[in-house]
Amino acid sequence: MDKSPSQDLELTPVSGAKRPRRFVFVLLDRFTLLSFACAIEPLRLANRMSGQRLYTWVLAGEGGGTVSCSNGVEFGLDMDLDELSRDDVVLVCGGEDVQAATSKRLISWLRREARRGLAMGGLCTASYVLARAGLLDGKRATIHWENQDGFEEDFDEISLTRSVFVVDGNRMSTAGGTSSIDLMLKLIADDYGEELANVVADQLIYSSIRTDRDSQRLSIPTRIGVRHSKLAQVIKMMEANIEEPISPALLAQEVGMSTRQLERLFRRYLNRSPKRYYMELRLSKARNLLMQTDMSVINVALACGFASPSHFSKCYRAQYDTTPYRERGSHAGGAPGGE
Repeated sequence: MDKSPSQDLELTPVSGAKRPRRFVFVLLDRFTLLSFACAIEPLRLANRMSGQRLYTWVLAGEGGGTVSCSNGVEFGLDMDLDELSRDDVVLVCGGEDVQAATSKRLISWLRREARRGLAMGGLCTASYVLARAGLLDGKRATIHWENQDGFEEDFDEISLTRSVFVVDGNRMSTAGGTSSIDLMLKLIADDYGEELANVVADQLIYSSIRTDRDSQRLSIPTRIGVRHSKLAQVIKMMEANIEEPISPALLAQEVGMSTRQLERLFRRYLNRSPKRYYMELRLSKARNLLMQTDMSVINVALACGFASPSHFSKCYRAQYDTTPYRERGSHAGGAPGGE
């Protein structure tokens, strides 16, 4: 007689098993399904591979009814924003337009539960929610790279990193996507040892476990599809100097090239001039700030190296076929004031 898959399962005994640790997943409107799934599945597999009930979880949210993730799938919630046990771990799951999904009631609830000593984390864009509640002040944190520009402008009292995840005391944050797996594997290893965490990773076909020292974005050569050390150095300098742009002549000098050689390098590999590439970087950051913050258009222009608002508007329109003012108006519902 054939064996069922469960009969072939090799369990990993854990020592010191204690009362099951409960995770409360707070699902915001239009949360990212991938980040949530990558957080809950390691818990399920830890239970399965140990043969013990190490972890439990519930889904929470305002109203306790249903909530839709960013791809439209609906989830039934187990509870409203009710009082929790002191041993619970709260993980807020964010996604698109996190500012609009951050309500006054949610902020008040998080502050109240934090005062009671609960551990809390933000997945994907939900670091914004914890920051808005003042729960990351003076701490290290991370957030999805697309939201980093706006986050840095809004919360200068928080030490923002580019890491895939951060654990600072009883506060946690992830960059989104599969980084939730890395955070949960760390928590499982802290609770029950690395052997169980590695077994869970094997079940997930997750062959490269990242730590909080790993960066969330691909290296510059990988991102641009070109492995040229001097080109990568110049782009790195550009990305680090958006507010006060460096001239092409100085960029070339820094990597031991002539301005003409630098021009040819960019034309050959990126099909644009260094000046054009730099402008696109600055405008991309400007767009992020317009959509993610309530900074004035003039301040956005200054933050991205434009001394003249009219020049900024002209360049922005040429790139995105709209003005900065119209861009801001079309995303007014997503401004931080949407709480």
